Amino acid sequence: MQLHTHTVEGTDPGLFAEVIMPDGGASAVRPVLLLHGFASSAQLNWHDSGWVSTLTAAGRTVITVDLPGHGRSAAPADPQAYRPSRIRADLLQLLMDAGVLPLSPDNPASGVDIIGYSLGSRLAWEFGATQPELVQRMVLGGGPGTADPLTDFDLPAARAALAGTAEILDASTADLIRMARLVPGNDLSALLRMVEAVKEEPFIPAEAVPGMPLLMVSGDRDPFAEGSSELAALSGTAEVLVLPARTHANAVTSRVFKTAAIDFLA
Repeated sequence: MQLHTHTVEGTDPGLFAEVIMPDGGASAVRPVLLLHGFASSAQLNWHDSGWVSTLTAAGRTVITVDLPGHGRSAAPADPQAYRPSRIRADLLQLLMDAGVLPLSPDNPASGVDIIGYSLGSRLAWEFGATQPELVQRMVLGGGPGTADPLTDFDLPAARAALAGTAEILDASTADLIRMARLVPGNDLSALLRMVEAVKEEPFIPAEAVPGMPLLMVSGDRDPFAEGSSELAALSGTAEVLVLPARTHANAVTSRVFKTAAIDFLA
């Protein structure tokens, strides 16, 4: 079913979200919130790669959401709508609208688990740190690492390249733009507004460290996940899984990744 969220702090986030029930009906355990990566969507990141069907077959209720400017969500003209802190507030409202209750040892359906990928992992790290009363466990894939590719993104060069007046020399920026262009329907102007907003709130993992158990997963050929082992050490509660011969683009499709996540969240 589609989840209709209501206004947060006077601004309608226009987020497209869904609640997908497990095979056999409503689950007696807490739901799983899925947070996709930059220039992706819930459909591409989680449905098409088999995550939603795998989780529901394992008896879990799944909550998906398209981030601002992605998938079927609105693409606001105001860059403030893309700030990570703003998105975290919208995610909190989304969970409240979905009926997620604070964690209680007497209620296995209370709270939420989170699986994030890439930018979704960065958002999950901060959300878990700021909402410990809601989040039981998290699986963070494709990062986050010690470097933030969106903070380091060459925004002027990207805008010039999209206008056809220059080339992008920074390899990471060029790779992100290439991936964004591969997804039909992506709103590149909205994605650049997100980059602008993220630059105003750079990822500083030591400022807010999630205290719940973490599983950090990345391909051994993923440059965007470099330094994730340092974040695992910072957490002190994290397990690390490295996927051989996997990149940032294809680690999310790994069956080993899915199996490890389901076992970890059980």
